[in-house]
Amino acid sequence: MTNLRFDREQLEREGFTGWLSFADARNSSLCPLSGGVYVVSYQGPHPASFPDANPAGRFKGKDPTVDVASLTSNWVAGAEVVYIGKADQLRRRIRQFADFGAGKPIGHWGGRLIWQLPRPDLLKIAWQETPGRVPVEVEAELIGLFREQYGKPPFANNPHMLGR
Repeated sequence: MTNLRFDREQLEREGFTGWLSFADARNSSLCPLSGGVYVVSYQGPHPASFPDANPAGRFKGKDPTVDVASLTSNWVAGAEVVYIGKADQLRRRIRQFADFGAGKPIGHWGGRLIWQLPRPDLLKIAWQETPGRVPVEVEAELIGLFREQYGKPPFANNPHMLGR
């Protein structure tokens, strides 16, 4: 996976499938039951502004909203992929992520920044099964390759390091 451009065309060549909206992913049996990694792409324009509030779920009453200045500094210009995740069971994890974005109080804090994009309806999620490989290791490899290319992780990865 060297020289990965992190766009849909290249990711499909690397074996990523799906490319569903989160609404479709919530109700789909297309997501595999096995472990793997997933990417979230944003097909919208560079955000001129971000909403002040995050509509995602309040897990344990905690507000997922991030301030606009931090969102702006986290934005990765020219990148289609806005989040890279991993799962021991892709179908379950992707549904949790979709439910969290729909406002349910589910513990999917990672990636919460994507729900504060101005057009979350333009998000697509794709996955790749990782037989014989540990998903967390593949995720770390992908984030490392992304960081090499763009100088920082995808927009919604490592939100505790906002802007870095």
